[in-house]
Amino acid sequence: MVLAVVDDLLFSSKIRSVAEAAGRPIVFVRKRDDILPGIREHKPDVVLFDLDRAPLDPMGAIREIRSHADLAHVKLVGFGSHVHVERFVEAREAGIDVAMARSGFVVALPKIVAGAASEVP
Repeated sequence: MVLAVVDDLLFSSKIRSVAEAAGRPIVFVRKRDDILPGIREHKPDVVLFDLDRAPLDPMGAIREIRSHADLAHVKLVGFGSHVHVERFVEAREAGIDVAMARSGFVVALPKIVAGAASEVP
């Protein structure tokens, strides 16, 4: 199961098509207040974050997820604009497992969705 904290229609479509091709169920969360309840309800293996979407408060959500010991096993993967390198650093400090530029995310997406997020550099 994949949970995507993404409200960008282009990336939502891309993620959905890759998940469907891999036969993986996917749920999209488009509001900050729905992230933790969505994780608890759907029990995803991986949560995808668009790090560029300030209204979704990805850094705060990552910190909140990592503050719950029972969610430590959930892989967190974030992507964003390559020009905002500081967001990747901030995401890593918040507790994300993998943070990368959108271009790298698109290439790695099939592995991530297949459950091999730990193999993504």
